[in-house]
Amino acid sequence: MTGLPDAAIATQLAPPSAHRRRARGDNPFRWFVRVVVPPVALFIVLVLLVELVVVAAGIPPFVLASPSAIWAQLVQYAPQVLAATIATGLNALIGLVIGAVIGVLLAIVASLTRVIDGMLVPIVAAVAVVPIVALAPVLYTMFGSTSEVARIIIASIAAFVPVFLNTLRGFRQVRPVHRDLMRAYAATPRQQTWAVTVPSALPHFFTGLRIASSLAVISALVAEYFGGPRQGLGSAITTAAASSAYARAWAFVIGAILLGLVFFALTSLIERVSSRHR
Repeated sequence: MTGLPDAAIATQLAPPSAHRRRARGDNPFRWFVRVVVPPVALFIVLVLLVELVVVAAGIPPFVLASPSAIWAQLVQYAPQVLAATIATGLNALIGLVIGAVIGVLLAIVASLTRVIDGMLVPIVAAVAVVPIVALAPVLYTMFGSTSEVARIIIASIAAFVPVFLNTLRGFRQVRPVHRDLMRAYAATPRQQTWAVTVPSALPHFFTGLRIASSLAVISALVAEYFGGPRQGLGSAITTAAASSAYARAWAFVIGAILLGLVFFALTSLIERVSSRHR
């Protein structure tokens, strides 16, 4: 036997729900109403509620700035917020890509070799608990206070851990019945990898990537509190807060929130596009 084509094997192994999704298609309007509208409506209600509480209770700005004051500062300092967001986002993006690539490669090696698996997992567990507060000053000393390398390394470490652990788990989730089916089809090792192993690991990989996208942004931002160039969001937040410009500090916080949402949305979009082609 020469074996079945990759597409035929993948079709046989695809779950019924995948066939149903491809058959009926996706309605963009229904998806928008179901996914986008509820959180946006909840956000608007919360903003109005906070504005009402701050104004009615007379809460001072250093305790909680009103949403209207934050919005005014966000509009006034929009170029600065955008520049700081791009600076932090670039470090987070580079760190995310590096951490994800290393995480996938090491997960492949660990899934193939039990000895390496036993060595890597404790090391990854140790890396996962390294505090940024302790790591950032050391890296700034090593690479210089004017370099972005320290922030990229910190973001890479933060992204590496969830991608490695989730991808490795995905490689281990292949069901024996699927492997037996591949043997019955006389599939080659390459066909087994692309038709069974990779599809089983992809959902776990994207779960790790979504987690890593948020961690990369948070780590890159927090690393800016401890030195390095001053053009990032973390530096802008500390500078504004130290000047008692609390509404402006919150405006930069909004920039950080939007940056995290953009990263999460991009990884979710990549997962959605990838799922359509499986």
